[in-house]
Amino acid sequence: MANHAEILRYIDSIARDKEIDKEALIAGIEQAMSHALAKKYGVEDVEIMLDRETGEFVCNYEVSMEEQGRIFAMSVKQAIISVVRTAERDVIYDEYEQKLGEIVNGHIQRFEGDTVIVNLARNLEGILPRSEKVRSETYNVGERIRALVYEVKKVGPRVKVILSRTHRDLVRALFELEVPEIADGTIMIRRIEREPGYRTKLAVDSSDDKVDCVGACVGVRGNRIKSIIDELNGERIDIIRWNNEPMTLIANALKPAEVGDITLDPAAKKALVIVSEDQQSLAIGRKGQNVRLASKLTGWDIDIMTRAELEQSVEEDEAAIDGGAATAAGDAAAGEADAATATDEAPAGDAPEGEAAGGESAGDEPANDEQANGEPAKQQADATAAPADATTEPGATDETDGRTTDGQT
Repeated sequence: MANHAEILRYIDSIARDKEIDKEALIAGIEQAMSHALAKKYGVEDVEIMLDRETGEFVCNYEVSMEEQGRIFAMSVKQAIISVVRTAERDVIYDEYEQKLGEIVNGHIQRFEGDTVIVNLARNLEGILPRSEKVRSETYNVGERIRALVYEVKKVGPRVKVILSRTHRDLVRALFELEVPEIADGTIMIRRIEREPGYRTKLAVDSSDDKVDCVGACVGVRGNRIKSIIDELNGERIDIIRWNNEPMTLIANALKPAEVGDITLDPAAKKALVIVSEDQQSLAIGRKGQNVRLASKLTGWDIDIMTRAELEQSVEEDEAAIDGGAATAAGDAAAGEADAATATDEAPAGDAPEGEAAGGESAGDEPANDEQANGEPAKQQADATAAPADATTEPGATDETDGRTTDGQT
């Protein structure tokens, strides 16, 4: 085994190279050696301490470290490697956890499917997944890339750093790097809305009336905003002045379009903006980007119309109201007619007792007629049946009139 002074130098060198805490490394070595001795001798109360001054290991049992053999040395070596990796992982995790929301630099190392693997400092690999990539951007191996630290987590003995190029905080971080007034708090970024690769709207405000928040973000001859646009590969950025008044904020958010009248509906959180015909397409933007981002930035549902469209909409609404009123009047008239018809038919149905009485009397009369005429009817039936009998039995004597028939009636 190396002498005690060399052990201390090795420990100092490892701690310095791996940027890990020296005391944590020594504690890991002591624990690894104690565990190896306990496993070898079958005891549990083994304790080994390293003297920080001399570098000598002190054990509560009388054992010689030089006589432990190769298996003991390999076991301690593997344990020390594991301790070093764990300590290094914790250091990296703590470092990048503090960088959440910040920009890091790296070089594209390789591709794994749609995922871009970025080589960061200290041989750490950052991951740029497909969901955090800008569709309009292209990535090539070896290129430099700047991305936002979106998420950091421990995965086994390694640290997984998730990067993002689409998050709105990437724009915020770029402005903090390029505009000193934002970094020192003189200018505040109130809100950011972004469609990655296409357009971003940024609302800023100044705590100092002497500082122009919009002008400071743009820079002299646009040098500050130009560097940010270049980093975002040509993405358009609209910088607007924040205002607590909703109408002023909406008008600012729709820039560069010039708006006219603005009508607010606070209950529904809707805003109707009237623009001239030559400003309508500019206010709406390509595929509705401008008005969509302005709605998200202000928190109001913005509807853009020209004066002619508004008048046409009002006329259509009035026509619909008139049509509805006419339909309602027709329904009311039909209801009144039905009610009048029901009223006219009401007397016939209001005397059920009289009809019942009349019906009963009429029913009694035919019964009496049948009783009165029952006997003649019977005689007639007999008279009708008699010729049939005569036809059946020729030469028979008719009992009715006393005549003799010869088979003819």
